[in-house]
Amino acid sequence: MTSIPAAARAYILCALVCTAVCALPALDRDPGWGAVGLLAGLYALCELPAHRTAGADATPISPGSFFPVLLAAAFVLPPAAAVLVAVPGALLSRVDERPAGVRRVWRAAQLALATWAAAQTYLLFGVGRTPGPPDFPYAMLSAAAGALAFCLVLTALEAGIRATAERLVLRTAWRGLLPGSVVPHLVHGLAGLMMAVLWRSPYGPVSALFVLLPMYISCWLFAQYHRESTAHQATLRALVQAVDLKDRYTRGHSERVGRASVLIARELRMDPDRIERIRFAGILHDVGKLGVPTRVLRKEGPLTPEERRVIELHPEYGHEIVRGIGFLGEARAAILHHHERLDGTGYPHGLAGEQIPEFARVVAVADAFDAMTSTRSYRRARPVEAALGELERCAGTQFDPRMVTALARALERHGWPTAVTSDDAPAPGPPPLFPPDRGIPPQPARLRAAARPGGRTPGRRTPRGRAPGGTG
Repeated sequence: MTSIPAAARAYILCALVCTAVCALPALDRDPGWGAVGLLAGLYALCELPAHRTAGADATPISPGSFFPVLLAAAFVLPPAAAVLVAVPGALLSRVDERPAGVRRVWRAAQLALATWAAAQTYLLFGVGRTPGPPDFPYAMLSAAAGALAFCLVLTALEAGIRATAERLVLRTAWRGLLPGSVVPHLVHGLAGLMMAVLWRSPYGPVSALFVLLPMYISCWLFAQYHRESTAHQATLRALVQAVDLKDRYTRGHSERVGRASVLIARELRMDPDRIERIRFAGILHDVGKLGVPTRVLRKEGPLTPEERRVIELHPEYGHEIVRGIGFLGEARAAILHHHERLDGTGYPHGLAGEQIPEFARVVAVADAFDAMTSTRSYRRARPVEAALGELERCAGTQFDPRMVTALARALERHGWPTAVTSDDAPAPGPPPLFPPDRGIPPQPARLRAAARPGGRTPGRRTPRGRAPGGTG
């Protein structure tokens, strides 16, 4: 435990002591050790798929998928005995981070205390005091209450360990844990109630196993979805890396455009599925540069009209490259049209106003913003305020004013790390996602000359043929 902060060690020790105290009454009298052993073995068996799916190309099944076993134990066993059901499975569970032993012990204590809370809640509602099946529909209310108690204790303990191990404020550590857990735990509570009903039915404990079959199928389907999602991410990474290798002057640009596009989409309150697709659009908007000759992309001086026309083909090249990638959806239109202008003078099709797809209007703003705030081979980066001023100046002619306003609001809330992407600059990787409470970063005085529209830093020359926002 030497790698764990002292506060976290004390917290884990307190949880273990509480677990032991909760389990002690089970030693004074027979709680039904046969049922305890059967349920404990069943939960431990449910944890084993996580070990079998370990590997580079596999997807581990979340242990939370089989919480119904613990909630069923809370129904059919006394609270002190229900505490013991979670322990063997948690100690056998797969842990990817070190120290694995301490994490398993903590997990066992966490699940044991949550199960004890659910069992106490069922007793409070009068469930479990009679040998027969629970009464309906009253049992539905008690099942929901027990699942909520299980969820609250689980998330509260999780917030506590995060606060002590990562030195976070408790409110910050708990933020986001409960809202995403309530609905799944209510579903688990219903499944646990079904197991308890079958357990106490004339068919006996064996019939309760049939409840786990649909749970396992749902886990398998989720694993397939996750595996497909992982393949999608690998496809995107391969394409982006290919573009970055070819156009070294815009290294990291694609990831940052995807990030800025997500900021705009969130301000516009798009659905989560659309936000994910717009991230794809931002990341892949320049994939068509794979079809542009490298000598043109890496040219130091001004572009000739012919070279400019070659570069302006990259949206169409990109659309052809991703045409067969079905999961991109609307992102394909953004890749094709992200250089269109609201006044109809853009390329490749000269669309105007609402003819331009919404995704393309978002990516256009994100693309121009990152291009202006990144150092390129032919000019220094502009300050964030100057880049926003340029976007606002061009809103209504080149950019959609709604997207510009959304980006400005998002940057006020999150800030933006200034990016350096010139060939001679260090490139350890994409900058970290916006730290909290970080405003727009101050700029050195030598860069302020670039803040004026058309301004240039002394000693640098902006080649003709490059758009103010860059062709990236």
